[in-house]
Amino acid sequence: MASAELTLETFRDPAGSVRIDGDRVVREARRGYADAALEFLRSPAAQEWVAHGRLIETRFVKEADHAVTLEHPHVFFPSYPWEWTPSAWIAAADLTLDLCEELLGRGLMLKDATPLNVLFRGARPVFVDVLSIEERDPASPLWLAYGQFVRAFLLPLAAYAWLGWPLAASIQKRDGYEPANLAPHLGLLQRWREPFRSLVTLPLMLETSGGKSGQNTKVQQSPDVALAVLRRNLRGLRKHLRHIERRMHSQRTTSRWSGYATSADHYSCDDQKLKRRFVRDALMASQPRQVLDLGANSGVYSRIAAECGASVVSWDTDLQATEQNWREAQEKKLEITPLLANPARPTPSAGWRNAESLALLDRARGRFDCVLMLGLIHHLLLSEQIPLSEITAQLRDLTNSWAIVEWVPATDPRFVDLLRGRDALYGHLDESAFARAAEAHFTVVLREALPNGRILFLLQAR
Repeated sequence: MASAELTLETFRDPAGSVRIDGDRVVREARRGYADAALEFLRSPAAQEWVAHGRLIETRFVKEADHAVTLEHPHVFFPSYPWEWTPSAWIAAADLTLDLCEELLGRGLMLKDATPLNVLFRGARPVFVDVLSIEERDPASPLWLAYGQFVRAFLLPLAAYAWLGWPLAASIQKRDGYEPANLAPHLGLLQRWREPFRSLVTLPLMLETSGGKSGQNTKVQQSPDVALAVLRRNLRGLRKHLRHIERRMHSQRTTSRWSGYATSADHYSCDDQKLKRRFVRDALMASQPRQVLDLGANSGVYSRIAAECGASVVSWDTDLQATEQNWREAQEKKLEITPLLANPARPTPSAGWRNAESLALLDRARGRFDCVLMLGLIHHLLLSEQIPLSEITAQLRDLTNSWAIVEWVPATDPRFVDLLRGRDALYGHLDESAFARAAEAHFTVVLREALPNGRILFLLQAR
């Protein structure tokens, strides 16, 4: 199966547009609108950011009087904020503030501040919207994107940390939350405690009194004072971010699945060792460059794939397990991108005409050399009620070459837990049924039965 061709074009930025066509990312930058950004991209400071992997690489392809054509490398698996873990949001926010501070001393600033400006390589954020860099009025103490940073980063994070609102809801909030969205859900004391005092209560009071916070662009001060005010405001945003992060850390709890890798009672130590050895051997035999780990949990097998030299994208539906996976990938600098994603209920396309943000499966289809599906099939069969033939067909859609699959028999305790009295419907499913469904798309290369009855397969796509 050939690699999927992704096509996407942006149109909201008057400074230029981006066209993603397969693995080519071409940007048209309009003269007059983007001159400051283009000058920065040629600077040693920008090259240092690129060298550290924090700013997307940019190649000048063609220059004309009216426009400049740029080309960027394609970030292998683009993701969106509604698929990120909370710690990934924090990392993207920190990167945005770091870039603002870098630009300030150079007479520049970001004209917008949204998580959509950031993508991830592994667990490392990279700033990709290079045309959001613009020249700054040296006498103005205002950052016009200050309010957007609050709406798009701080308010969603605060709503998650204190109110339990899922960050995935941001798919419906392109420009983030307004203070009025949160205010009715805050208690009286909570409204006057930070960060809500600064982010919600005072802005609403100013709005009610007829003021327009952050909208008076005519304020002028001496350049030194204006710069000092901007730096102070960035420090204030960073302080709110650290407050939210501390709250998130203090509330970290385990979930049903976050400790699964070490607490699963249906695996003996020998079962675990044999499974890990089989997966490692299968990966070494198949030598994939890009691996998709479906139902990755806390990332045990994603890390094995990364250790074997692959770039890995991990999908799981459990927030705590995925957060654990993301933190370990970041700390160990592993090529793993953990995302909150469900192959049975995939993220849809979004935005204007459903064309601004690509659907999860459109981004994934045909992009991976190998797909891991370990301990997942019985969940898809019994919880999602997906037929075996559909499961193997989607597996084939997602891999170009290989799949490593774990079959869970009907006698397995976890299979029995999920049956819930539906033995007549699903109790007959066995290895032969799986083999018949798989053979339409795959050939079995390796097979190993574990002592607990589960069976591991290395499949090669037909």
